[in-house]
Amino acid sequence: MHDLGEKDDELWNVYDRDRNLTVKVHRRGQPLSEGDYHLVVHICIFNSKNEVLIQKRQPWKRGWPDMWDLSAAGSAIVGDDSRNAAEREVKEELGLTVDLSKERPILTINFKNGFDDYWVIKRDVEIDELILQYEEVAEARWASKVELEDLIKKGEAIPYKILDYLFEYAYKL
Repeated sequence: MHDLGEKDDELWNVYDRDRNLTVKVHRRGQPLSEGDYHLVVHICIFNSKNEVLIQKRQPWKRGWPDMWDLSAAGSAIVGDDSRNAAEREVKEELGLTVDLSKERPILTINFKNGFDDYWVIKRDVEIDELILQYEEVAEARWASKVELEDLIKKGEAIPYKILDYLFEYAYKL
């Protein structure tokens, strides 16, 4: 298999447990030191039908290969804040330019080695207008909550435990 979608030369800012930026830099693929954390972002793009744009990860991705995922996601790189990282990931993976300057992440989930910010926006996009990043994204489509839950049950999508919250939040936008 390929490692096209993995960037081991990618550098991340390091945060402390309270999400304060430190002077440390971390190289992707190396284990994080005890007490060091990094920032990850997920962007959930919903359309006016309250469907979420999902992408299928390439089969050579190290994490969750060949699985359906939320619209876009990735680690913040050196110099990124959450917003910059989210805007960059959407542009890289889907070819879409989004302006999140008037938005905030709706949720942050702390995980063992970091912070995972979730951004939710509404935007009607035609699938054939997307420019999918070959290294990471095999395909994209719109999915209702029921369709995404079915993909999860069949083991074809990443089993996010917060789907109810994401769809409920998007419905109110």
